[in-house]
Amino acid sequence: MAGPLSGLRVIEMVGIGPCPFAAMMLADMGAEVIRIDRKAGAGAGEDSPYPVLGTRHDVMARGRRSLALDLKQAAGRTAALRLIERADVLLEGFRPGVMERLGLGPDACLERNPKLVYGRVTGWGQNGPLAQAAGHDINYVALSGMLYSMGRGDSPPPPPLNLVGDFGGGGMMLAFGVVCAVLEARRSGQGQVVDAAMTDGAALLGAMMYGLRGFGAWSGQREGNLLDGGAPFYDTYACQDGKFISIGAIEPQFFATLLTLTGQNDPIFTKRWNKAHWPELKDRLAALFATKPRADWCRLLEGTDVCFAPVLDLEEAPRHPHNAARRTFVEIDGVTQPAPAPRFSRTAPATPSAPSSPGADSDAILAEWGFSRQSIEALKAGEVI
Repeated sequence: MAGPLSGLRVIEMVGIGPCPFAAMMLADMGAEVIRIDRKAGAGAGEDSPYPVLGTRHDVMARGRRSLALDLKQAAGRTAALRLIERADVLLEGFRPGVMERLGLGPDACLERNPKLVYGRVTGWGQNGPLAQAAGHDINYVALSGMLYSMGRGDSPPPPPLNLVGDFGGGGMMLAFGVVCAVLEARRSGQGQVVDAAMTDGAALLGAMMYGLRGFGAWSGQREGNLLDGGAPFYDTYACQDGKFISIGAIEPQFFATLLTLTGQNDPIFTKRWNKAHWPELKDRLAALFATKPRADWCRLLEGTDVCFAPVLDLEEAPRHPHNAARRTFVEIDGVTQPAPAPRFSRTAPATPSAPSSPGADSDAILAEWGFSRQSIEALKAGEVI
């Protein structure tokens, strides 16, 4: 496979949220990632909040093959350990103790494969008072201090999608940690456990805000700071047609360009760093941007040093000329989705393949990973695969 991680062999214990996101990132970069699916599962049920699992719309399952294995049977666990013996990395995102109860915890796996990097991602981490409690992205971001810092000052903090906890603080941190540990294992010959907690990761994403807070440059009031919608020159505004634009004219030369291009010459704008004037300045800009449709503002401001962009929805973003020129989005099996990132000058990854349905590749995976035909048939006869 193409990509900078070509040759890396990864076993992914299929779950939801950050673990498949991390596995997708590794697969996007060329790693061979084998998904171990639940044998009985052919996707989620009708009452599940994840109805696309196991289908072409399950974007986070792209780029890897699936082995459906019954881990409740001893033969299924033995088969999993045989695969793990030949892997560089194992990824799992269950509550602490689940893999141990299956006989597939770090001790058992590292005994079989001392060079294994055992990547674990949870909300609260592998230890601590909350380690065994249920939770979701919004709870982990709340505990980090980041959720409180988002949103408008006159309303409760809004759910920030699941970008900060699941994907940024969880999946990306797990992928980063795993690659770090793989590099170290190649020097030392020893594997280790990577404990990626979304509370830790979400807090780390807020490093700059904590620094500004310590310096006295970040208040505890939402919508009262430079980057949280408090500043009139760093916010989103509604246009005449109900669509939105974003302005990020922080530096003086960028703000001056904004005023020049929009014809604003009121001396009040010279007081933009005085927080007492922020509400009035925001009202002025809101009234200004409400006078024209978004397309007019794009023609005037896009591509200038105003620090401007239209606020695009999920239908518009893939069609924007900049995204189209960079091929930021790809279509795989009829589904438009983000392309692998970042870019590489020499080891560019290939376009990912569409997701496999659970168990679609069981025979081929086992054969390629050293199982004999007799062993595979025995697993089938025992309804293990």
